[in-house]
Amino acid sequence: MEFFLVYEKENPENTVRISTDFGDIDILLFEETKFHRANFIYLTKRKYYNGTQFYRVIDNFIIQGGSGDDRKTGVKRKNIGRYLLPRDTNRGFKHDRGTISMPSSDIENPHKLASPYEFFIVQQQGGAHFLNGDYTVFGKVIKGMDVVDKIAAVKTDEPTGLLKTYI
Repeated sequence: MEFFLVYEKENPENTVRISTDFGDIDILLFEETKFHRANFIYLTKRKYYNGTQFYRVIDNFIIQGGSGDDRKTGVKRKNIGRYLLPRDTNRGFKHDRGTISMPSSDIENPHKLASPYEFFIVQQQGGAHFLNGDYTVFGKVIKGMDVVDKIAAVKTDEPTGLLKTYI
């Protein structure tokens, strides 16, 4: 994690644009969640998210991105490396509508460390506050919630909420 402490100082950006087939989503990344902000900037600059998908879409809940069926995504992960981010849930941020957060890793993970590659945006009206304390909120949509709503409304490929929408 030392790397991200240095990286966040050298890369002070705090906004990211996610371009999708449905339009753009502008995200403000919170300074208080240093590891998560630095990680998201790092992966963006490494072009990790290019070609990934919002692969889990549940209307009136979340859209989740950063993964995909494309073999290139696995190659990118292998090249970047395997690591987890510490949970940072004591900053007072809540899973309100429009916030961006990181899910826990799917590997054995009793401390709910965050998967660095994936993220979700809360689309639910009124927020998804039952997620508070378990996942780190590290930013919020400042423009493009209409795009989030469009993605959330798309009929998914499977009952699990899978959607092939490229980022």
